Amino acid sequence: MSIRENTNRRLKVVLDIMAAGSWLDSKPNGGEVLAEAAKRIPFSKEESELLSGGIPRGHKNLTKATADLVKAGWMTKGRGGWEITDNGLRATVAFDTADKLAEALSNGTLIPAGTPLPEQTIEKPTAKKSAAKKAPAKKPSTKATTAKASEASETEASGVVQAEQPAAVALAGTFGEALGAANWDPSHSNVQMQLDSTAGVWQLSAELPAGQYSYKAVLNGNWDENYGAFGLLDGANHEFAHAGGPVTFHFNHATKDVLRGE
Repeated sequence: MSIRENTNRRLKVVLDIMAAGSWLDSKPNGGEVLAEAAKRIPFSKEESELLSGGIPRGHKNLTKATADLVKAGWMTKGRGGWEITDNGLRATVAFDTADKLAEALSNGTLIPAGTPLPEQTIEKPTAKKSAAKKAPAKKPSTKATTAKASEASETEASGVVQAEQPAAVALAGTFGEALGAANWDPSHSNVQMQLDSTAGVWQLSAELPAGQYSYKAVLNGNWDENYGAFGLLDGANHEFAHAGGPVTFHFNHATKDVLRGE
């Protein structure tokens, strides 16, 4: 198949993944969705070719194609994750093949009136009855219950179990010298991110001159564990063009991805 055809197939997978997640009321991280689509439909040799910045051609094509889903009003992209709209759900019914979906996006085809929402496909697991008689569970102490409730509340608020946080997170990249460090040096204090213990997210704010930048998130002060584009371990560099001025980076250890606000 051609690169265009493969991209269309992955775009259909992206929408299907988003639809499945809607039944769980979840907003998946964009990097995870793209990685799963690439896993289900692997890149060809040509699509695996690294472009400037170290990003595979297939990833760049798919990322660009998802903008068409947003333009059509079928999904949204936000700091909290990606979310499919009701029309996006209906699109999975009206355009149930990769070719139909691609043609609809290309021609701006409207979803036919009366198209229903898809039926729920994810079933909640039901507990199996055990034949063996279980001994009554011991009643937990008030102290233990309070501690667990506090821990659960903290986890729900942040989305990340605090005990799983790394010792340090640095942003190593081509803006190191602008921050008073060496480029690609994850050990300098000026590129260390600070953990917001309430949100469970690491942050770094900086003032950068205009330019094109590359970077990765490096954990625990060395390159043994680093995350690039789409939150992938040892992945391609994050790339962005900056007009100059303040910028804030956010690293979520649950998704391993870095979001950027300017």
